Amino acid sequence: MIRKGPGAFICGEETALINSLEGKRGMPQTKPPFPATLGLNKKPTVINNVETLSNVPLIISKGYKWFSETGTEGNTGTKIFAVSGKIKITGLVEVPMGTSLNTIINDIAGGPPDNKKLKALHLGGPSGVMIPADYMNTPVSYDSLAAVGAVLGSGGIIVIDEDTCIVDMVKYFMDFMQKQSCGKCIPCREGTRRMSEILENISRKPVDETSHTTLERFKGVMQLESLATVMTDTSLCGLGKTAANPVLSSLRHFREEYEEHIFDRYCRANVCTELRTYYIDVDLCTGCSICAKKCPADAIYGTPRHPYFIVEEKCTGCGLCFDVCKFSAVFYR
Repeated sequence: MIRKGPGAFICGEETALINSLEGKRGMPQTKPPFPATLGLNKKPTVINNVETLSNVPLIISKGYKWFSETGTEGNTGTKIFAVSGKIKITGLVEVPMGTSLNTIINDIAGGPPDNKKLKALHLGGPSGVMIPADYMNTPVSYDSLAAVGAVLGSGGIIVIDEDTCIVDMVKYFMDFMQKQSCGKCIPCREGTRRMSEILENISRKPVDETSHTTLERFKGVMQLESLATVMTDTSLCGLGKTAANPVLSSLRHFREEYEEHIFDRYCRANVCTELRTYYIDVDLCTGCSICAKKCPADAIYGTPRHPYFIVEEKCTGCGLCFDVCKFSAVFYR
């Protein structure tokens, strides 16, 4: 029998999936008892993903020795990866275990387009791990990836190039995890929400910048690591235990980008629009005043039919002036 699920990310957790199959809300249950002892309809239940089950008929028909001929010792068979992001060829790739990440990304998927520099890879889905491009020669096996602090997970690989902001990407993942949390346990429900707030805070320019607000922003990043530890140790299910992986791995390898966002209010990839510094080219400005009328922070001053100016200290970086200018006189850096 095939059953259509609700499509919730949390239902990837086995006990939440069982609840969903029984017509209940998809929420994880404490373990033990494990599903193999007490599962669907209170009966012993074996749960595997489609990729695992697809190998079973071949192993039965051709034998385990045939299956073991592919891959490496301790990591036999093949692995399917979904390659996406800043890459020339996206899609599903099936490779023998032990194949290097470099082979998958550059030889099979063609590498980043437009000769962009590869910055990092995000492995394992929304709750996966970021690793820098220095690890491209790592073989795809459980042991090798664990040695560099990464995971195979669901087989997702997101390619990150030099035009990608690490903080912005982590913010996206945390927003997703916050929305997908079932809310049953406090560490996951409140932890993902607080992490998302901290990341939002450091990726936009404060309205009223003082030494106190700068300190608060810095303390926020310190809280990210302690929050991650609490969530990992105390969350009920795998979603909460792994939700902080993107934060921890990116802090480990790309801490300087966090520090730039906090102290310099600078996004090197120029992705975080609310950190941009806007200015008006006086030679191009006609003094139409539409930017001043639309500015929500009243940060633009001038006299009609004369060049206008943006007061940097008042500008919140919303970019509305850039959007409404009809004479392409507004720029940012």
